[in-house]
Amino acid sequence: MKKLLNTLYVTTNGSYLSKERETVKITVEDETKLRVPIHNLDSIICFGNISCSPFLMGFCAKNNVQISFLSEYGKFLARIQGPVSGNVLLRREQYRKADDLNFSADFARTIVIAKISNSRALILRTAREKPELSSTLKESAKKMLKLLQELKEPIKLDSVRGIEGMAAKEYFNIFDHLIVNQKEDFFFHNRSRRPPLDKMNALISFLYTILMHDISSALEAVGIGFVRRITPLYCR
Repeated sequence: MKKLLNTLYVTTNGSYLSKERETVKITVEDETKLRVPIHNLDSIICFGNISCSPFLMGFCAKNNVQISFLSEYGKFLARIQGPVSGNVLLRREQYRKADDLNFSADFARTIVIAKISNSRALILRTAREKPELSSTLKESAKKMLKLLQELKEPIKLDSVRGIEGMAAKEYFNIFDHLIVNQKEDFFFHNRSRRPPLDKMNALISFLYTILMHDISSALEAVGIGFVRRITPLYCR
């Protein structure tokens, strides 16, 4: 078990989570391992064979603490959340905006610009730190700059998706060069999932799951609907 910032990660198989007054109690084989006050938590993530009492689930739902269950290997299984509430007018406006193709395209374009810009910044930083790969990485950054220029003006949603796909392909083409430690264990040849075929892909999938958990928690907290499957361009 480990608490990082406001998220509690439970990784010991056989752990049992229960409510004890205003705290979350974790026991393993009838031995109490940890108690965490509920007001210190935003979410709980359980890996593997972890059990939770119904009273704890209700307690967490009442306090807006989301519980997510993952397999031992980080595959998302399910989430526990309380009743969904929110502003009806906000929901109605969301549906209207979702049907507005111009708004959707412009909204997606803004997100993709940020993703490509961050990817390019990371590539250029690595190019400065690894002069022997500078030419390869700078060429990749140059291609991403060209894609960013294509996003300066409003374009159709399908075109935005296409540019995001090209940026992702370019990023993953040089992804192995961005790994600077433990190369014997963490290397990247191509993206694989369901299941990941190596340690690096397993780590990427795990980070995607954690990111999905955090984003969905934030959206639910303010009453905004969202798609369940999130596939970020990259994780840092």
